[in-house]
Amino acid sequence: MHENNKERVVVEIYGQYYTMKGESSSSHMRMVAGYVDDKMRKIASANPRLDTNKLAVLSALNMADEYFKLRQEYEELLKLLEQTAFDDVDEKNENAQLESKTDKE
Repeated sequence: MHENNKERVVVEIYGQYYTMKGESSSSHMRMVAGYVDDKMRKIASANPRLDTNKLAVLSALNMADEYFKLRQEYEELLKLLEQTAFDDVDEKNENAQLESKTDKE
């Protein structure tokens, strides 16, 4: 994608303005920036003495923790779906074998 086709949006995160550019929609980028801003403000309210750098790192660590937990849940769901699909195939095969056996009798 060419540079000209990228969305560009100015967002405010914890009192600072940032220009975001990307292939995502401007509404998506605003949503992401809002999430980061909310996370920083929640941590700041619980820890008012933190400077902005520490606040940003703690926010990043919290979001990374959320990401890894969600990724683990996603992988577990994929395994469950695969197992369910295999179980369905096995059940269909068993039913087909039973039907074929009863047809022969």
